[in-house]
Amino acid sequence: MATFETVLITGANGQLGRLVISALQRRAPHLHIVGLVRDAGKALDLAQQGVELRVADYNDLVALTSAMMGVDKLLLISSSEVGQRTAQHRNVVEAAVTAGVKLIAYTSLLHADTSPMALAREHRETEALIRISGLPFTLLRNGWYSENYAQSVPAALEHGIVLGAAGNGQLSLAARRDYAEAAAMVMAGEIAQHAGKVYELAGDEAYTLADFAAEITRQANHPVRYQNLPEADYRAALIDVGLPEGFAEMLAESDARAAEGSLYESGKTLSRLIGRPTTPLSETVNQVLAS
Repeated sequence: MATFETVLITGANGQLGRLVISALQRRAPHLHIVGLVRDAGKALDLAQQGVELRVADYNDLVALTSAMMGVDKLLLISSSEVGQRTAQHRNVVEAAVTAGVKLIAYTSLLHADTSPMALAREHRETEALIRISGLPFTLLRNGWYSENYAQSVPAALEHGIVLGAAGNGQLSLAARRDYAEAAAMVMAGEIAQHAGKVYELAGDEAYTLADFAAEITRQANHPVRYQNLPEADYRAALIDVGLPEGFAEMLAESDARAAEGSLYESGKTLSRLIGRPTTPLSETVNQVLAS
């Protein structure tokens, strides 16, 4: 491995990006870490940690190409702008090709190639763009973050209920930091070790939303139950509590597909990649309650 290998993390100021950078700093202090951000002023703490900040937007191909110069490995953290992702990711991939990046890793979706989830479409399209680019690549197909549900713990305690549309679907949840560690392992490893690999990443243990409600009850010593709703009713409930319509639709549809098994994975690839068990749901719930 080159002593001064340069790795670039897109979305460096986001929750996942920051965790990846932290993991890289622990695991591979020899690497030169570049963080791609839209506003350097909001990431000054990263610069103080020795991260080189480069400014570009996913929509600006020229700025992206400039930012990629001298980069050996690129971690493309998927855009948060659902509906615009494919076009934005195309710009990142084209910039990486022009700049001569040696490996691109992409945070995709669990079983993106076969998933019926609406979210999977843009991930499939991005994976196709990466494959035809000719660049060595690694696909990090991330399952659901346990934080996606754990953030609802305060509301669940207030109302005594967890709402969802996932039925008895088994959810192979892992903490965001687990997925970040996996991305860091790929960025820190030899290119030949990970090039061409497709990693289906998910938690070691699977849970239903009834299990989630029971865990809140156990830790908070306050009764919380799970109420399953039809997809349309769950979407309406999310809108009622203030979520944007499009986001509510995405969450409800994802839950409904989870009821059919779309977020279940038993391979334990994630724990093997990071060299430890994935974070149990109980720990994530405990962290929310403690805060």
